[in-house]
Amino acid sequence: MSEDYGAYQTEIYGKGYLKGDLPNVTTDPRLLEEQARKTLGVHAFNYVAGGAGEKATMDSNRLAFRQWKLIPRMMQPMNNQDLSVNLFGQHYDTPVIMAPVGVQSLFHVDKETGLAEVCAEVGIPYTLSTASSSSIEDVATASGNGKRWYQLYWPEDDAITISLLKRAKENGFSVLVVTLDTWSLAWRPADLDNAYVPFIRGIGNDIGFTDPVFRSMYESDSDSKIEDNITAASRAWIQQVFSGQPHTWEQLDLLRKNWDGPIVLKGIQHVDDAKLALKAGCDGIIVSNHGGRQLDGAIGSLEVLPEIVDAVGDRMTVLFDSGIRTGVDVIKALCLGAKAVLVGRPVIYGLAINGKLGAKAVMKGLLADLWLSMGLSGTPTVAECDRSKIRRVQYPGDLKAMM
Repeated sequence: MSEDYGAYQTEIYGKGYLKGDLPNVTTDPRLLEEQARKTLGVHAFNYVAGGAGEKATMDSNRLAFRQWKLIPRMMQPMNNQDLSVNLFGQHYDTPVIMAPVGVQSLFHVDKETGLAEVCAEVGIPYTLSTASSSSIEDVATASGNGKRWYQLYWPEDDAITISLLKRAKENGFSVLVVTLDTWSLAWRPADLDNAYVPFIRGIGNDIGFTDPVFRSMYESDSDSKIEDNITAASRAWIQQVFSGQPHTWEQLDLLRKNWDGPIVLKGIQHVDDAKLALKAGCDGIIVSNHGGRQLDGAIGSLEVLPEIVDAVGDRMTVLFDSGIRTGVDVIKALCLGAKAVLVGRPVIYGLAINGKLGAKAVMKGLLADLWLSMGLSGTPTVAECDRSKIRRVQYPGDLKAMM
């Protein structure tokens, strides 16, 4: 039997009764974003909360969850309740993974190192974004014995790509997550109206600026140090990771030759792309639309999850990302075939509100909600989350709890 994650609820009530201590990060997922808004400056809030265009894809992600309902079973034994899963031959305590989120120094001084530290404490794998405001090495040190994955924004230059993979592997990052849908930044009005992008200011470029191959190339080309002109160095790094041209399926050979471990493609929303990922020898995919940050008007990721699972789920690991806000959301994604889910914005809101302790509170709350909801639905283990536990129901007016 795994840890009783539901005990966090008792802890909250106990602190309130005995000490009068109330949570300083709301436990209500509908209120979390607004609490973060009050804490963050406009640039930082718009960067994390904003989406592409009119944010229609963000709405689609939440609407997709609203159209699936759990069908609880009663009087089911819960003495063997367990959230653990097996991914790529490794044991994980829960099916929840911290999604890659860039420039975490925008949200709190604890940034990536602090979040990696508390992810290890909670038992949630930390996925480090290439757009980090901490180095690969510093995050690895902060993570300690925690499981950690590395997310690649795929550089244009192969030598830089190989260097990043080498550093990640040497520092204990076990799974490579390759983001496919961000070779160019989308039209994001919340950022555009303030003419704000952090990278050009040198924020979120630490992995590039600490990379020996990139530094050598830049210094050779410019005849100057990165620190002499951060703006020029930032432009050079941006050109590498947001080049304006996508890589091709054939180029995956480079990653397979230079990464010893599972390779997971993030951004898959079409069955044919899932099949191509399988054909290319990838170990997994993440069904994701980047949380609505890239293509406006795209389909909600949960909407396409079942057909992708049916097409390739018996031959590769299908993970899910985009729109997870509650423990029940996690259950729904698992029931539709995902082996695990990635969670981003809610944890970052917690980080913004109270640093690494706020992020930890959000993660513990999500796991408590997942634990309690699985129990109340009569589903003791992740393996028992299947399509018999849910039904698609479209009620007129059942449009949103939070959007």
